[in-house]
Amino acid sequence: MQQFMAQLQQLLAAPGSGPVNWDLARQVAASQLSSTGDPAVTPFERHAVEEALRLADLWLEPSSALPSGIQTSVAWNRNEWIYRTLDVWRKLCDPVAGRMVTAMGDLVPPEARAQLGAMQSMVASLGGALFGGQLGQALGSLAAEVLSAGDIGLPLGPAGTAALVPANIREYGTGLELPEDEVRLYVALREAAHQRLFGHVPWLRGHVLTAVEMYAAGITVNREAIEEAMGRVDPTNPESMQALALEGIFTPEDTPAQKASLARLETALALIEGWVCHVVDSAAAERLPNVVKLAEAFRRRRAAGGPAEQTFAALVGLELRPRRLREAAALWAALTEHRGIAGRDALWGHPDLLPSGEDFADPQGFARAQLDLDELDSFDFTQPGGPKGGDRDGGDGPTGEGPDQPGEKNPS
Repeated sequence: MQQFMAQLQQLLAAPGSGPVNWDLARQVAASQLSSTGDPAVTPFERHAVEEALRLADLWLEPSSALPSGIQTSVAWNRNEWIYRTLDVWRKLCDPVAGRMVTAMGDLVPPEARAQLGAMQSMVASLGGALFGGQLGQALGSLAAEVLSAGDIGLPLGPAGTAALVPANIREYGTGLELPEDEVRLYVALREAAHQRLFGHVPWLRGHVLTAVEMYAAGITVNREAIEEAMGRVDPTNPESMQALALEGIFTPEDTPAQKASLARLETALALIEGWVCHVVDSAAAERLPNVVKLAEAFRRRRAAGGPAEQTFAALVGLELRPRRLREAAALWAALTEHRGIAGRDALWGHPDLLPSGEDFADPQGFARAQLDLDELDSFDFTQPGGPKGGDRDGGDGPTGEGPDQPGEKNPS
């Protein structure tokens, strides 16, 4: 603890760039994991993860028009999950943290700012350290719960890298009282489905992250909560900062624009998670003995969010769970029934083709609506970029042979 506090004082004296002290966030998360445990990944677990992801990709072939998006299969321990996803967390959290640091500076009366001089930077350093410490605790908690790189629905890991966290999968499977290899394979199916979606829908990653950023832009800072929190900090006692809780400082603005931003974000998360659930359950239906129990457990888990997700939501004012998951899954099922696999997945060709939140209320009606086949005919799912020219052999999808040709699998 003394060593940690010494490092904390050093970080306050030499802050990094940006509103969040990410060096401190990493150290706090690592310190938390060292106290709770972070089992090393064994060679057997690495092999089991690679085999599960390979098999999952094979099972998904008949159920998805999108080809495999996996370039690398890896097994991570909890610290590796934090390290490998930190770049995306930086993009998500810096805008919110920047408003908190600004609000802390605004607490200083205007007439006193000129007298502070260089001390103004100390206020920013303190804000970055406060947020970094709290974010590190939240990430440490999340790292002890997540099962894979795409577990919370956001593209957190490096593109093309499918990753599972064996220690967390083992604990989760024990709670479900199901065989570990079956739970691992189901998680691998979900991870492989996420990789297909984000790997071959080139606009999706930016679309989701922009939706998060737009929602975050409407989050305001409760200055009274900051003032109260700052009043509990003892500058001579770094431990007082470690014990400080920032929950409740961020609140969404109750404006039409913010409500619209939230609706777009929730719709995007629900469509992604609903597609993954539908495709995975279709692929596993005749193969995994406990697929019904697994599917229901994961739906409940994603819809409710675990304790760590709730902590993160309280910290940055953003909930990462898809509220309309079941409705979205029903919509994708209706699309499969009426348009086939290729017709269903062709909707990912452009964001304007996707269902809106209003369409969730009538999935059958949306699925039966006429497609503009001219718009969809140029989309090639075998390429990461999208549109492709050339002759077509019918309107259901790209022509040609091979397992990656959606038109050959399930003509609508």
